[in-house]
Amino acid sequence: MASVHTLSNGVRVVCDPIPGLETSALSVVAGRGARFEPADRSGWSHLLEHMVFKGAGERSAKAIVEAIEGEGGQINAATGYERTSYQVRCLADGLDLGSAVLADLILRPRLEADELVREKQVIGQEIAEVADTPDDLVFELAQEAAFAGQPLGRSILGTTASIGTATPEALSDWRDQLYAPDALVISAAGAVDEATLLRLAERDFAAARPAAAAPQAPEARFAGGQVVTARKLEQANLVFLLPTVGVKDPDYFALRLFAEILGGGMASRLFQEARERRGLAYAIDAYSETYADQGVLGVFAGCAAEDAEELAKVAAGEIAGLASSVTDGELARAKAQLKGSMFMGRESPLGRAEQAAAQLLLFDRLIPPVELAQGVDGVEPADLRRLSDAMLAPGRAVVSVLGPRRAGAAAGAFHQTLFGRA
Repeated sequence: MASVHTLSNGVRVVCDPIPGLETSALSVVAGRGARFEPADRSGWSHLLEHMVFKGAGERSAKAIVEAIEGEGGQINAATGYERTSYQVRCLADGLDLGSAVLADLILRPRLEADELVREKQVIGQEIAEVADTPDDLVFELAQEAAFAGQPLGRSILGTTASIGTATPEALSDWRDQLYAPDALVISAAGAVDEATLLRLAERDFAAARPAAAAPQAPEARFAGGQVVTARKLEQANLVFLLPTVGVKDPDYFALRLFAEILGGGMASRLFQEARERRGLAYAIDAYSETYADQGVLGVFAGCAAEDAEELAKVAAGEIAGLASSVTDGELARAKAQLKGSMFMGRESPLGRAEQAAAQLLLFDRLIPPVELAQGVDGVEPADLRRLSDAMLAPGRAVVSVLGPRRAGAAAGAFHQTLFGRA
């Protein structure tokens, strides 16, 4: 059973032993990310995540990975809008080293000027790669339209101009704010002993000190809009977004089930109608993306340009009609799929460690699996109808179209079908 402890400086520690395993996962997660960046520091959280691997404590960039890999482990990191995570997978006796290395990365990075110059070039190439990848860029354009003028509407990567202003000193100041102890959770799962983990956490993270000022994330506002970008491509890429609830909302599970019924698998409405019956798209799916206070229901599709307009009408029609016509079988299947994905994820030590850290940062407690299952099972058709009504009431949506010019008609068709206006 997982337990939670708090160090004297506010850093929280989660220990989740899993009997029978020979490996452990250790995640150190900061409850801050790109959403906390002011415009002039856009992309700095991601840049910082890259920079700490260039040297930390007494270890060089090469020594960091050699130390972990030399004991059979793996090390990685990820920056999101609301969290930044550093992860080590290791054998049962590798936790000591893993904790020491992650503490160096988070608390004692070198942030050397010459390495910063090189890493800005690397991230510049990463930004260019997104621009050259249609099925990545179409999501970036949709996100920008959905949350225009807000941190959530800016790319996690930033721009070459915004990361170009970063200096080692300014990046160090941002590190102090981003990784302050009040926002840190150390989470371990697998072959882990509670007393050992607490000793390591005290040894390696008790030195973390509060920041002089804590960054704040502004409230999210879904703007809506149409983004049509003509490109000479073989296929049109489409993203449709609607505003909905955040992860803390009571209708969170209703949203997850709505997305599953709409386009979560081969039995979903969109797959069956758009792909199987009409042959309009090879790839089509629905998803939900949730932040602390806001979420989006999304649909992605790739299709021939001449089919884009009709596909947009089908997607809008399925969204509009789902809640009023959901069957008992559809809802039961969606519940089974959602519980299956949640519990399969818990069979991974890293998945468990990351989930526990996220729950603690969002809810200040761990949520037992049985409570998650009850949340899913408790959703009724009336909940889907209430969610749908609230989602459609503002009359706002985002349509992002990237591909041949004739595919641009999909934008107006989606709005017209859903709201009665282009």
